[in-house]
Amino acid sequence: MDLNHLSRWLIYFGTGLVVFGFIIWLFSKFLPIKNIPGTLKIEMGGLTCIFPILASIVMSVILTIVINIILRLINK
Repeated sequence: MDLNHLSRWLIYFGTGLVVFGFIIWLFSKFLPIKNIPGTLKIEMGGLTCIFPILASIVMSVILTIVINIILRLINK
């Protein structure tokens, strides 16, 4: 793999990351979800740790299904 090919993939990845971040930012502005069920919130002093366990599982299942559909469409 030459550097030209690698640099293109890095640009694509960076652009996709920016687009994904923009979409998340839009969702946070227009759909302010504060208390999602299945979220652990630990507060100690000035430190707050939030663990969205149920949301992570649901997103994992959805992304697995979407990726499998896309791969099946590509292979046909």
